[in-house]
Amino acid sequence: EVAPLSPSFIGNYFLNSYFSRFDDAINLAAHQLHYGRPTGASEVAEASSASELGQHDEPHRTYTLIEAHNVGYTAMLLFAKDPQSIRNLQTAEVGFGPAEMGNKGAVGLRALYDVHGDGKQATELTFVATHLAAMEWNLPRRNANWAAIMRGLTFGDPEAILDELRTPDTTPAPPTPAESGDDGNDEEDGSWGHHHHDRHHRQPLLLHETHNREHRQVQQRLHEISVFKPSSHLFVAGDLNYRISTSSPPPDAAFPSLDPASEDYYPTFLPLDQLTRERTAGRTMHGLSEAEVRFPPTYKYKVLPKTPPSINDEDEHQVPWKFAPHRYPSWTDRVLYLDLPPWVRARPSKRSPTEPSPPRIDILAYDVLPLMRSSDHRAVYLRAHVPLIPPEDMVPPQTTSEAREADGRHQHEEEAWSSDPRAKLPVEVDPEAWSRRRAARRKELVTGWSAFLWSTKEGAWLLATLLAVGMASWWFCTG
Repeated sequence: EVAPLSPSFIGNYFLNSYFSRFDDAINLAAHQLHYGRPTGASEVAEASSASELGQHDEPHRTYTLIEAHNVGYTAMLLFAKDPQSIRNLQTAEVGFGPAEMGNKGAVGLRALYDVHGDGKQATELTFVATHLAAMEWNLPRRNANWAAIMRGLTFGDPEAILDELRTPDTTPAPPTPAESGDDGNDEEDGSWGHHHHDRHHRQPLLLHETHNREHRQVQQRLHEISVFKPSSHLFVAGDLNYRISTSSPPPDAAFPSLDPASEDYYPTFLPLDQLTRERTAGRTMHGLSEAEVRFPPTYKYKVLPKTPPSINDEDEHQVPWKFAPHRYPSWTDRVLYLDLPPWVRARPSKRSPTEPSPPRIDILAYDVLPLMRSSDHRAVYLRAHVPLIPPEDMVPPQTTSEAREADGRHQHEEEAWSSDPRAKLPVEVDPEAWSRRRAARRKELVTGWSAFLWSTKEGAWLLATLLAVGMASWWFCTG
């Protein structure tokens, strides 16, 4: 949760101070990695202050915040070392909390990463950050949340596409006499009945072909604005909330241990992971892959008091903790990715002899960060080398026959190709996704401003000011 309810639901200016903290943190970490971490508490406090990474040092910041976008509590920030390499930036959002608001939801960013700005070394990237339904027993709701992302997280308005492609009359005109071979003398030679029947027989076929062509065109355009855009890489991350049980633990439940000598060493609990089971069964995270999980459960932690109590936060290198007894420790926080499509891996390599062939996504690290006192989760990070495959080389072959002829593919391989979500969407895109989001956004603004007025100091001052102005106006008018 990036911020409290009122700024999260109002958004824009009210979130700037929260986003700036992330900006400072990532650049402070980069600064410490390069120059070394200060040792004294006073030095750390000074280094982490806004003065060190303030506006006067802006040119020396390692990372530039390119975009920050949120839906309710969930936000995504895109940083880049070279801002000029990020082009064609798009955002998307969908809520699946109460009344489809952003209490729970997903936010997306899509951009073209172009190394030199000339398109020769470029690839398209799509990132999705999401917070799915909580509680052990809510497994079906989590799967439904993912389905809502596939249907409603779109980087364009589906209704606008439908309006653009919709025509008043798609019925093809009947063939002219020249097209049908009718010279006007058919009745004399007795062939009028044959040509008349042939024209009427052909017209339904033309209608059917026109309908199929338009349907394919609509589906292609909707596919391009979905999370599974055929030309793009895809990464999905967040608090996915999948657990290792559908019920809360009893008092004597065995919990995962970090001790390799224990019979409850945490890897023995991984087969119970709901996400892996549901993903391999095709009920969630369709088509996505995950690097091997080699870290302990990321939730739920209970932070223990400092030892000694007088220690400064900056000098506390490891936060003491234990697992909360009322929740099964689970791997709720994950990062998944869409691996390279089979048609890309099957094509002859265009890369240099020194580079691996076929191209692949290389996972460099998939691990957890240390626990922070402000959270009951441990954050997860993924580092990967992503091949610079141009968008036009990522798209699937147009037809099955073309693909088989071009790539020498056998019939038994077609299931793997057709099941890739870049070739065929697992669910259809919701044509009303944007209109539904606009309606939910209005509810968020009402909720956010109401919470701001009644639960914040600034809101109290605003209400008091309005009350004072109202009473003064009443006194002036009646006096």
